[in-house]
Amino acid sequence: MKKKIRVLIVEDSFLMQRMIADIISSDSDLEVIDKARNGKEAIEKILRLHPDVVTLDINIPGPDGFSVLKEVMKQSPTRIVVLSGHVTQGGSNMMQAFALGAIDFILKPSGETSLDIDKLKDEIISKIKIAAEVDLKKILFTLREAKPEALKPPIEVTPVAALKKLVVIGASTGGPSAILRIMREIPAGLPAAFLIVQHMPEGFTHSFAQRISLESKVNTKEAQPGDVVLAGKAYVAAAGYHMALEKKSNDRNNGLRIKLTQDPPVNFVRPSITVTMESAVSVFSADVIGVILTGIGKDGLEGARHIKNRGGFTIVQDQATSIVFGMPKAVIEKGLADEVMPINKIAQAIIKNINED
Repeated sequence: MKKKIRVLIVEDSFLMQRMIADIISSDSDLEVIDKARNGKEAIEKILRLHPDVVTLDINIPGPDGFSVLKEVMKQSPTRIVVLSGHVTQGGSNMMQAFALGAIDFILKPSGETSLDIDKLKDEIISKIKIAAEVDLKKILFTLREAKPEALKPPIEVTPVAALKKLVVIGASTGGPSAILRIMREIPAGLPAAFLIVQHMPEGFTHSFAQRISLESKVNTKEAQPGDVVLAGKAYVAAAGYHMALEKKSNDRNNGLRIKLTQDPPVNFVRPSITVTMESAVSVFSADVIGVILTGIGKDGLEGARHIKNRGGFTIVQDQATSIVFGMPKAVIEKGLADEVMPINKIAQAIIKNINED
């Protein structure tokens, strides 16, 4: 008989506890082993019960969810999925949760007390199951690799004369930390633009772009319609929108602009990595580098195929350092990966390919 996934719910509202428990218990593979209403109780029960997965509300009586994350990861690393309606301006709380070791983040649909939480039933069950499969050693690796936020404002870097290549980086579960790990090592002024597609809820991509700017030498922004794509800069796909490219003139650099659409989801997601990769290939042909990082599903597979068919280059994160090996595995199995490597070597591979003639 298959062993059930043991889930601990950390939530201060009795009503939300019951509703979340009903959702989790509706799946035969999951069981709720206990509930906690505040940070102190949460830490005690996590350390005593050793649940397979914890759903954690951030806005709970002291200590808060961030403190719970920090303490648990220090004492007994645990698979934690944040389930919260607490959203800071720009979504910086999600980035803080990832930096402290959370595997994923689910935003309640209507604030802290979401009576319509049932609309997230499939997402909650799916993300708990995905989290349960994550190797705890990979979470520890990610935390060790994390560096403190650089204390500098975003710097406007003068772009190089010509845009030589486009780098499309795609990720899902576990992706924010992986993307930050890569971008920290990218030097300023490269003759390439970076198009970043990270699956995350609406309201969080702006904060993610700011975080990349703070921690790297690459000026990064959340993509807006009509943004001119320049060398030495990075653009993060806005949540809920596919990010594509369009040329407004024959000038290869200044004529290249961002186009955002709300066309139907591709591979069940929007933004889709494949959409951005295919669009990049349509305007830059072989001068596209595709990077597929950790994540569930197969988004990016067909995009990688387009890049390879047009003579571009593909880099895929290896299994050992991927929090979830779904997307990288899909590309590798189809023979579409030029390089398969650990996260700490990908930045140098990107730089080398950009600088090749």
